[in-house]
Amino acid sequence: MTKLRSMMAKASVFSMAILKTCHGFYVPGVRPYEFEQGEEVPMKVNSLTSIHTQLPKDYYRLPFCRPTGGPKMASENLGEFLTGNKIQNSPYSINMLREVYCQVLCQVTLTKLEAHTLATHIKYGYHNNWIIDNLPGASVGLSGSGQQQTHYAGGFPIGFITKDTKDVYVYNHVNIMLEYHNPDGKDGHRVVGFAVEPMSIAHEYSGGYEWDGESSEGFTKPLSTCKANEHMNLDSKGTYYSFQKVEPEQSIIYTYDVTWKYSETAWASRWDVYLSEDHMVPAQVHWYSITNSILVVLFLSLLVVSILVRSLRRDIAGYNAMEALTDEEKEEELDESGWKLVHADVFRPPSNYPMAFCIMVGSGAQIGLCAFFTICCAAVGFLSPARRGSLMTATLIFYMLCGCLAGYVSSRLYKSFRGRQWQMCTLATATAFPGLCFMIFIFFNTILAFFRSTASVPFLDLVIVAAMWCCVSIPLVFLGAYFGYKEESMEFPTVTSTIARAVPEPSFFMKPLVGISMAGMVPFAAAYVELFFIMTSLWMDQFYYVFGFTLVVFVILLITCAEVTVLLCYYQLCAENHRWWWFSFFASGSTAAYTFVYSFFWFRSLEASKMLITYMLYFGYMFLICTAMFLVTGSVGALTSLWFIRKIFGTIKVD
Repeated sequence: MTKLRSMMAKASVFSMAILKTCHGFYVPGVRPYEFEQGEEVPMKVNSLTSIHTQLPKDYYRLPFCRPTGGPKMASENLGEFLTGNKIQNSPYSINMLREVYCQVLCQVTLTKLEAHTLATHIKYGYHNNWIIDNLPGASVGLSGSGQQQTHYAGGFPIGFITKDTKDVYVYNHVNIMLEYHNPDGKDGHRVVGFAVEPMSIAHEYSGGYEWDGESSEGFTKPLSTCKANEHMNLDSKGTYYSFQKVEPEQSIIYTYDVTWKYSETAWASRWDVYLSEDHMVPAQVHWYSITNSILVVLFLSLLVVSILVRSLRRDIAGYNAMEALTDEEKEEELDESGWKLVHADVFRPPSNYPMAFCIMVGSGAQIGLCAFFTICCAAVGFLSPARRGSLMTATLIFYMLCGCLAGYVSSRLYKSFRGRQWQMCTLATATAFPGLCFMIFIFFNTILAFFRSTASVPFLDLVIVAAMWCCVSIPLVFLGAYFGYKEESMEFPTVTSTIARAVPEPSFFMKPLVGISMAGMVPFAAAYVELFFIMTSLWMDQFYYVFGFTLVVFVILLITCAEVTVLLCYYQLCAENHRWWWFSFFASGSTAAYTFVYSFFWFRSLEASKMLITYMLYFGYMFLICTAMFLVTGSVGALTSLWFIRKIFGTIKVD
């Protein structure tokens, strides 16, 4: 026991040493810009988002102030379009180190339709997402206890609803708080911090002046709700002004303050506070996740070693000793039992859908390698949140390039099964899973277009994705299949008989369905803590940056799936069940079923709206994610079991 504790302690220290190298390093991928004093600092606006609806909307769809000449799109990459980003210019005038006090931006008189639209978006909890020098705007507000708090992800709300009267109010004034840093040896200033403090103020002009919203006089007239040369403050809420209510025919005056503050934060580390959410989630939680995963895999490894190695050594020695006996001596021995009895059937191709098995294993290998490369690039910092859409773009590129592996694996397996329709197998490998994803994506994209959501991808980008699939991914799958079929057929250590052996009736716990339903529990337990943070980042607009932890958990998940599947396949063979191909795939892949069930419980965290499209988007995309997970874990279990069974049957002497 002491020796075991020592081994576990060494393994934990070694893992922590590896993870320490993966923490806090990223490559922003953008060049720092030095602003001269008085130089314009452009502010851009991104799509409005809500975790309750999962439908990003165009910022200028609501009655907000528009820039002169109308909104103009900023240059975006493919990944930004696919993730629903729509970045545009804004009417806010900000200059380096120039303070602004309650500057009037515009006046909007709400029509009945505009008032209803704005109130609806406030009720659904939509947030603004502003950007300055590639930094997203943090949200500054007061907690329930009156303490000022800052959230660095998800933007800031566009308004609020009172709990008692259910009246709707809009945030029509913002304090734009910027931090700058002077780099050594540089004359200019760099933006290193950006936060927004929203406020609702029913503005009125001094002296009863009424503005038509167009004349230039309204931009210079003093407001009775603002103090000259003094910034607005949340602490003074309710002392000399009321909130701006959202009602038809109500005139809303939008204003803003700009404050500048020097910071010692260097430009290279300005994203740290965003990624750690100012240490809102303690690092110990992620360490707990890793420790949990390591303990699970260590326990399982010890179990596999103690059962398999001991049992196999005894079985192999016994089987080989039987071969050395004479016929008379064999008759005196007890009848043979165990996994050797199925040596003539163990490598028989699956009786049901052998081509589908090859397709699914090949697709799982492709997705698994793609996920591994993507997580590795993110762990070393090449896919920083500072480059919006880079993670999605990298995933698409790696998935296409890994098509060679899918074609190679599926063709090698199909050739070992002596399949004849290799063209159909290769074509299905190249189109089955991507086709499913593309059809569901097109279906949701069409619906999102009717909702006028920015998550609806433009037609040109759909053509680009389709061209990448047809012109790059599919040919690479066929290229991999070409080399797979050129290889010699996979050799098995035993000869398969002509007639299949009957499988005896198993006991309850040895039934394949029981094993499949229980197998995914252990891998899921090894990864569920980190899965919570991944789900939060995916559906709640939070930054996720601890890809070093993700990489370790991903590897542990695959190792756990492999070990569980090998152990269960061994017991199935001992029960004289030679139908292990599909069993190994479904046993390991059942981890995805547990993940999908977990997504139902996690869904309550979103406090989702009653819109049907919200449920469709969440469960539709979770179904795709879990399908990909099913293929990855299933292929790992199947390939590991194939390697294991070839090994053990290659060590015994068979007549």
